[in-house]
Amino acid sequence: MKVLVTGGTGFVGPHVVRALVGAGHHVRVLERRPGTAASLPEHEAVQGDVTDAASLRRAVEGVDAVVHLVAILSGSRREFQRVMEQGTRDLVTAAKEARVGRFVLMSALGTTEETKDLVPYYGAKWSMERTVKDAGIEHVIFRPSFVFGRGGALQQFTRIARLAPVTPIVGPGTQRIQPIWVEDVASYFAAAVERPEAANRTFELGGPDVVSWNEFWERLKRSLGLQRPSVHVPVGLMRMQAVALERLPKPPVTRDQLTMLEAGDNVVSNTDAVDTFGLPLVPLDEQLRRAASKD
Repeated sequence: MKVLVTGGTGFVGPHVVRALVGAGHHVRVLERRPGTAASLPEHEAVQGDVTDAASLRRAVEGVDAVVHLVAILSGSRREFQRVMEQGTRDLVTAAKEARVGRFVLMSALGTTEETKDLVPYYGAKWSMERTVKDAGIEHVIFRPSFVFGRGGALQQFTRIARLAPVTPIVGPGTQRIQPIWVEDVASYFAAAVERPEAANRTFELGGPDVVSWNEFWERLKRSLGLQRPSVHVPVGLMRMQAVALERLPKPPVTRDQLTMLEAGDNVVSNTDAVDTFGLPLVPLDEQLRRAASKD
């Protein structure tokens, strides 16, 4: 099977490409600049951008499935609309015209009709889901919880735990998360391009462990052999800091992220993904051990 992957050079993307190649698929990667996908395993590169509809039409020619991973985490409402919402509309249109057999979308846990107006990120993800569902193309939608791996958010958390004399925890730390290892996410995507029973369904993805932020930080410090106190930082104070941090090219925290944190738990509500795919999942303590050994 020939599969087009957008967002293949991001954090999750390279793992998805490896999983697809490992499953025997021919992978085509959309790259914005020549050579950005050079480090990926055996693949075909095609130049293009999700904001360039013509390049998307060229990218989907002759492929059997599309895996759409592109997203931004911060920016103006207009940027979310341009990159995520319109980009998805153009890609879905191109896929339908090319008679692509299946469209697999990366959404996010917490995306619902109730949260779509909470922050632009949720709004864009909800719009992307609706575009895919309403297009009449066979599809699979994944909504993962926090995705951990060597790098990304977990690397940032690890550095904070190692360097800060006290561990800052935003708010009361009682909200729950269900981190999933990045290679497990990739396995779901690789299976989804052709698993018949997954067709036209939306799956929530989480790891085998549900923990509060308080428990997560304690487990992380324990995995690093650290014994340091924690301090709870009021969300209001973090919002004031985020105003300044948002001026950075890649802000470590934004006001929208704090809003999503306050919205509640980030855990799956059912076992549909586990029941349908039956894939093994890496426990949280092993996720932390793997990340610490490579950080």
